[in-house]
Amino acid sequence: MLNRGVTPVVCEKGSVGACGDLSPMSQIALAMIGEGEAFFEGGRYPAKEALTKAGIAPVVLEARDGLATINGSNVLSGMSYLWLYDAERWIGQAEIAAAMTLEALLANMKPYDTRLHELRGFRGAVKSAANLRRIIEGSDLTTGKMKVKVQDAYSMRCTPQVIGAARDALRWAREQCETELNGVGDNPIFLPDEDRVLTGANFQGTPVSLPMDMAGTAVTMVCVLSERRLNRLLNPALSVGLPAFLTKGAGMFSGFMLSQYSADMLIVEQRINSAPASIQSIPAAADQEDFVSMGMNTALKNNQILKNAWGVLGIEFMAAAQALDFREFTPGKGCLAARAVIRKHVAHLDEDRPLFRDHNTMMDLVKSCEILESVEGAVGRLRSSWE
Repeated sequence: MLNRGVTPVVCEKGSVGACGDLSPMSQIALAMIGEGEAFFEGGRYPAKEALTKAGIAPVVLEARDGLATINGSNVLSGMSYLWLYDAERWIGQAEIAAAMTLEALLANMKPYDTRLHELRGFRGAVKSAANLRRIIEGSDLTTGKMKVKVQDAYSMRCTPQVIGAARDALRWAREQCETELNGVGDNPIFLPDEDRVLTGANFQGTPVSLPMDMAGTAVTMVCVLSERRLNRLLNPALSVGLPAFLTKGAGMFSGFMLSQYSADMLIVEQRINSAPASIQSIPAAADQEDFVSMGMNTALKNNQILKNAWGVLGIEFMAAAQALDFREFTPGKGCLAARAVIRKHVAHLDEDRPLFRDHNTMMDLVKSCEILESVEGAVGRLRSSWE
């Protein structure tokens, strides 16, 4: 079905993630046996019709097949792993946006020396600092010729520690998901070589929902950091000589003032969605299932967190590109590559215009990873959370 493009119709709501994803898995199983519904080549059909169009015979269940098909945390785990793939590509772009803003704010580059982070020992921070240095390589800021502050604000100089902590959270979540995807999540478990049946609870989704709650919170945290850097770009008291709201017509023009409104709204929604689902157990099944993982809720809310994250980062990218346009020094190779991509899609803001179209364009651009691919083409592959 997967290889031939037959996708079962599955309701988003209905799983508590404990007796596995029982309800959504049952809808998948219905499609496999020719009942229920399925999508095929853009249409929605009765499952039997979709299977026939794809040249697939419905499965005929035999002994034990029914329970094996529906018992397990397969849906929340599959959704989580796909999310982690997208989140990893997003966090690389978070480092690119940070590097652009750091350059635009004339950052002191000492806090991004990898030796500093190796002494503390957190792998994520070491990788993040190394990525920032690579993106900024070639900048006039790295030569010592330019006057900078002795110490920048936390939202600037703590970037490797914060994004690094998020990278470590993503790494743990991936390890948990890989264990789940390669393990046996069924119940009961049959050990034919030992002529034994073990009844347990390997369907329990908590080993995935707990780390994925943390992963979603980590993305929200990095977005909060992004918005604080955005604030420094827009505030003339903090922007080291940049025009207020990144417009030369401040007072007559609003510039990027309302872009911050959009970022703030997105982040508040992320914060609401960052409340952990893994502690929200509600007993079910006449109290036989009296502790459940709610892992499907985690998977669904993480999708919204990441969608908002594309938007938040898109706004920082827009503002950072605008700020660099005002600077008269040579940025790093990675920052130049990122700005070139942004300028292909969004023009410099000379006079006020409705910015919602640009916000949507930038959200789609971050989602597409075109900026990430261009920067890695210029400076080499960035270090990942998985290494």
